[in-house]
Amino acid sequence: MQIELIETFLDLCETRSFNRTADRLGITQSTVSGRVKALEKTLGRRLFLRSRSGTALTLEGIRFEPHARALRVNWSEALRATRDAGPTATTLRVGIQRDLANAHIADWVRQVREALPETALYIEADFSSQMCNDLVQGNLDIAVIYTPKPHPDLHFASLNDVRFRMVSDQAGRLDQVPAESYIRANISPAFEGVHDALLPGFAVAPVICGQDMLLEAMLTSLGGTAYVLEETAARLTASGRFTPVKKAPVIAQPVYSAIHLRNRHRSSHRRLIQLLAAHFNVAPGG
Repeated sequence: MQIELIETFLDLCETRSFNRTADRLGITQSTVSGRVKALEKTLGRRLFLRSRSGTALTLEGIRFEPHARALRVNWSEALRATRDAGPTATTLRVGIQRDLANAHIADWVRQVREALPETALYIEADFSSQMCNDLVQGNLDIAVIYTPKPHPDLHFASLNDVRFRMVSDQAGRLDQVPAESYIRANISPAFEGVHDALLPGFAVAPVICGQDMLLEAMLTSLGGTAYVLEETAARLTASGRFTPVKKAPVIAQPVYSAIHLRNRHRSSHRRLIQLLAAHFNVAPGG
């Protein structure tokens, strides 16, 4: 089976849009459709239903998704096993919240490589719920997440908060923000609760985005006002087009490490947690 079919299927599971998946993978919509048809033919089952309201997984698609994720991980493991790993003796699989992949991962990887030179890292960006599932299934060793998903086999530790700030190219103060051009960030249930409590007038918005990358893209393309990560806010402000919105509260989003209980006391995994805690500027807990 071609791994491109699996990658396309898993991306569609996230986007539920053939157009968005085509954009994200850098291919045409017809190629996405062709890959889905090829995968469905191989499995002998229909995986998606398309209608005017959007794209939805069939029951067979829902059942296949965890297996597809396992296939992707196993494929990556197979590639590593057939390549010269040099001095590395162990591979640890790390998942990180998509919002944090750009701003927070590179320095931490460098620190891990210095502290554990015989350890290779396999890193992928995903969403909290899926990473918790992958930890339970053994497809990840450690994850950096926004939202813990309680499970008797998982251990969570608080790392710190990342902060979101409101920026705009239309308003300098909160009371000047036009509601019709507000792009609402829907980062996590915790973020949503704080946002609605502090800004009840912006609970409903014409556009809602669940990722910082999408929020930045929407702001850049459409203009308007939105909460973005502090690092993104600084970058947008430096462009000269956007300004911080005065009187808008800063919203903190907690960040957690997650690990399977069976790995909690392993020296390599404990070291990863310690380096994560130091990277987020708090002492390791638990």
